[in-house]
Amino acid sequence: MKLEIESRNVAMTPRWKAEIEFRMGSLIQRHKDVIHGRVTLIKNRHHKKLTNVAEALVVATLPGRHTVTARKESKTFEEAIRAAFQAVNIELRKHREKRAKTEVRMPPVPPYRGVVCKLFPKERYGFILKEGGTEVYFHANALKGLTFKKLEDGTEVVFGIEPGDNGPQATVVTLPQPMAVKVS
Repeated sequence: MKLEIESRNVAMTPRWKAEIEFRMGSLIQRHKDVIHGRVTLIKNRHHKKLTNVAEALVVATLPGRHTVTARKESKTFEEAIRAAFQAVNIELRKHREKRAKTEVRMPPVPPYRGVVCKLFPKERYGFILKEGGTEVYFHANALKGLTFKKLEDGTEVVFGIEPGDNGPQATVVTLPQPMAVKVS
């Protein structure tokens, strides 16, 4: 891992440099995926608040060009360094927790079944005969994983329903998923 240490408007002391190297080493032990670190100490000569003149900026780079940054101000550089490294550690932990969560979102299964009963290819709409005997309008834009050209009367479909201008209309019209068959 490459570490860059620099200062602006103040001379870097061996004590600050040792503190930064120690804290970066501890950070890398906890977060082994850090590939680059940069720490900048800045003395704010023209700062609005006369009490906080020491500033520490810590940047940690992860694979995939993801960076975590913390900038902290304090009365002393030791306090600013400590606060900035604590903030980077928290952000790296949050980043790891976020990446560890793997939610696989499945599209909702349309709740209705039926068969295509009327097609109007030039107008790009048709009707589905729903189980129970009612017809439901659908437009070609509602087809998912299907093309209007490949549909024909009698094609079995699953779909959702929502209110339309002229009654119920089908949404998300797809082919039914094949049932898994367990062979013994």
